[in-house]
Amino acid sequence: MRLTCHCGAIELEVELSEGLATARRCDCCYCRRRGAIMATVPLDKLRVVRAADRLSLYQWGSCTAKHYFCPTCGIYTHHRRRSDPNEYGVNVGALESVNPRDLGEVPWSDGVNHPSDRP
Repeated sequence: MRLTCHCGAIELEVELSEGLATARRCDCCYCRRRGAIMATVPLDKLRVVRAADRLSLYQWGSCTAKHYFCPTCGIYTHHRRRSDPNEYGVNVGALESVNPRDLGEVPWSDGVNHPSDRP
């Protein structure tokens, strides 16, 4: 599948591990502000087709997760997960020909009580 930011500067090709069946929302302090629905992509199934050098990176807390976005339009494209660094989460709303509204009710992940945050 093709994934692009709003302005079209960033383009990715992704192969969802289980299609949109992996779609989730997260309630951690970052994700709930971002509001995106995410789906799972194995590391070797994501390829930045255009403008890899333009992607901006945001990290916080443990700095395990790596959140990427377009510096021009601000759209979150994908992130390397802290829950499983062997996977990416991709922005379902940025996938070509996918309307997140068509997904209906999307499950939530408990990011507030993430196991990596426990002592």
